[in-house]
Amino acid sequence: MTATSQHGWTTDPRELLRVGEGFRLADVDPDATPGYDGRKKHGRADLRAGADELAALQERLYAQSRVDPSTPAVLLVLQAMDSAGKGGIVRHVIGATDPQGIRLKAFKKPTAEELQHDFLWRVERELPEPGFIGVFDRSHYEDVLIGAVRELAPPEEIERRFGAINDFEERLAASGTKVVKVMLHISSAEQKSRLMERLDRPDKHWKYNPGDVDERLLWPRYMDAFQTVLERTSTDLAPWHVVPANAKWYARLAVQALLLDALESIDPRWPAAAYDVAAEKRRLAAS
Repeated sequence: MTATSQHGWTTDPRELLRVGEGFRLADVDPDATPGYDGRKKHGRADLRAGADELAALQERLYAQSRVDPSTPAVLLVLQAMDSAGKGGIVRHVIGATDPQGIRLKAFKKPTAEELQHDFLWRVERELPEPGFIGVFDRSHYEDVLIGAVRELAPPEEIERRFGAINDFEERLAASGTKVVKVMLHISSAEQKSRLMERLDRPDKHWKYNPGDVDERLLWPRYMDAFQTVLERTSTDLAPWHVVPANAKWYARLAVQALLLDALESIDPRWPAAAYDVAAEKRRLAAS
């Protein structure tokens, strides 16, 4: 166990939440808080404590990359149904870090230019540089989720994309990028409650999209599509982790733990000074 053992985790979330052989999304309880023995107040306290660790590791990673171009990057891929909490992860987990070392991209409907290229073209252009943490709020997986559910591409093209995604992520891992893939799993009832809250609050109206209701009507098809994605693209080099997300505090804590583990596996180091520290102290004192 790494940093997670310092807090309320009883089981390493890397293994507990990882998609392995025989995984069934239907067996995951969105209300559960697997591997964590605390309640909401404990989770919030642990999230604050973990934020300091995450910020320190991220700063070291960024600093190391300024002198070592071979420094790894980290890529966090967030996929979920609408209102599952991707924005909350960005604000409450990634928000604890220094923004100069973060590359955030929210993929929307492809533009006319993007449609002229293969589906991975726009994704490769947004990959994090060495020493950066990249965050994809939705990602290349939209092209095999919505693509399949909405029949935007023929089955043979969806099949080709699965192979292309696995090859792409294998190349990423070979280049030194740590890929952390997370599906935030909420229930249909919880999504309805969150969408209704957006309608009840004028300050949330801007977040509501009438099209979300249309997508809700396809919930079973989306769950089937997610099951296929998880089966086909959870690999040893880039495994999926399914995080129950009805409890927002737990989802944030779990994603933070996964990122902490990724950064600790890199073990970034402060770069040594490229000058004589003692001489510079003398010069500064005399200035």
